[in-house]
Amino acid sequence: MKGFIVFLLLFALAFPAASYSATQGDLEQKLNDLNMQLEKIKKQLGDMKTQEMFQDRRVSVVEEKAGDMDSKWSWLTIGGEYRFRIDSLKGKVHDYMQYNSSASYPVSGITYFAAPTESYSVKNDSVMFNRFRLKLNAQATENITLKTRLSMYKVWGHGSMAPVQGSYFADRAMGAFDGTAGYVPQDNTLRVDYSFATWSNIAETPVWFSIGRRYSTQGVPTNIRQNTDKIGTAGVAGQLIDYAFDGLTLGYAPYIEALPGAYAKFCYGRGYDSGFESDAPGAGNTKDTDFIGIFIDPIYTDNLNVELQLIRASDIFNTLPDGGVSANLGDVDNFGAYVSGKLEDIGIGDLNLFVSAAMSKTRPNENLYEMDFFSVGGTTMKGGYGLLYDDSDPMTSGGQGNKSHSGKSIYTGARYDIKKTGTKIGVEYNYGSKYWITFAPAADDLWTSKLGTRGSVYEGYLIQELPETPVSKFGKAFVRVGYQYYKFNYTGSNNWIGEPKKIDDLNKTDPSLTQSLAPLESAQDIYLTFDVAF
Repeated sequence: MKGFIVFLLLFALAFPAASYSATQGDLEQKLNDLNMQLEKIKKQLGDMKTQEMFQDRRVSVVEEKAGDMDSKWSWLTIGGEYRFRIDSLKGKVHDYMQYNSSASYPVSGITYFAAPTESYSVKNDSVMFNRFRLKLNAQATENITLKTRLSMYKVWGHGSMAPVQGSYFADRAMGAFDGTAGYVPQDNTLRVDYSFATWSNIAETPVWFSIGRRYSTQGVPTNIRQNTDKIGTAGVAGQLIDYAFDGLTLGYAPYIEALPGAYAKFCYGRGYDSGFESDAPGAGNTKDTDFIGIFIDPIYTDNLNVELQLIRASDIFNTLPDGGVSANLGDVDNFGAYVSGKLEDIGIGDLNLFVSAAMSKTRPNENLYEMDFFSVGGTTMKGGYGLLYDDSDPMTSGGQGNKSHSGKSIYTGARYDIKKTGTKIGVEYNYGSKYWITFAPAADDLWTSKLGTRGSVYEGYLIQELPETPVSKFGKAFVRVGYQYYKFNYTGSNNWIGEPKKIDDLNKTDPSLTQSLAPLESAQDIYLTFDVAF
């Protein structure tokens, strides 16, 4: 700007006076006008410079405040996820005798409270869900963290689980309860799914301690089909436990060059608190139900993971923890082993493989879940179910007695990830024997937890990740479509109460095979989800 003004002055002075007819006074007047314009321009330049300095100072202050804000909130990480889901459910119930306290079925002088029921089909062609989760992770001190997740899960157009509850499996028929809140559909209430504190690097050693409502759900390898990362040292094996426990963990993760990522941990959880004990006559006191587990992970890397598990459930309850427990039925032991691996650059993608095997063993006592089963001469007689056995009564021709039973299960699968398109194709299979029992009522399956099935379950799915650029730290979105087929061999999947009966043996004439829950012989679920994480 100054150069331009000087140029104007020189240009004006360069013309000789003879070229103008103006007088000397005219020239002086023009010079005065130019000086006034010059002063005015100088003032404008000064104002502009002052304004620029003010703006620079304001930007600096804003950036300083932003830096302070970042440092003030760097201890807190916020994330979450939303999932829309739609399912089409179909199942077939076998012929059977249905328990009904108001029904009567006479046989040889004994009237059983049972009603013959013919085979029938059941379906829900279209049921939709919303699930929202909010995660809050806080770094309280250098070595202490707090992790919390809130969860809401509901059926479209309904304020309860009723549209998918049914009366087919114990882990679904009685609705949500402690440990499954947020994992089975309920209502639009945002509940605390988990919240626990972890103290790491105790005494500058590779030891950690964690306590609170634990993250003991969606463990390996169930995370593979759900397209989520392995939880890490906080998780448990999904084949044995899928339940939100209140409990604690003590872990040790030494550095062993030959065993990368190795760690071991001891876990404790309270499954049921019995409340006050009373010495009043007929008080009917019960014991607390506690779970303990030992988990050893000798190898934990991105491409290879090996886990060994041992779990004991002591004094297991005879009904839901919040449903009026009246007796403890005994103990259940579970043993498991899990191996997974990733083979990179197989063709146009990576291949994920896993196999998980487990065994269960019951240690029953003589306590029962009692019911009015029959009447003799007008007198009502009680019978009952123990821990995987039936009580001795005329219905069962002597009953099985409180014998210990062992069950087994296998779970295997593969997922092929196509790198270029973000497409993932997976298949899974699991099988459970007659006496197989696990504790997985919070599993992400609608009919019943597939890993507790006494029979076979086949599943195939396709995941398509959306080609969106993440903005948030955990941002991603994907669509998942899949199909599950259940083939049940025995009754009582995911239920430890009563003797499992072979489904093909059920009929409409034998009251010794009476069932409280309708025995599905097969079921299928076609599902689609839209998941967004942030």
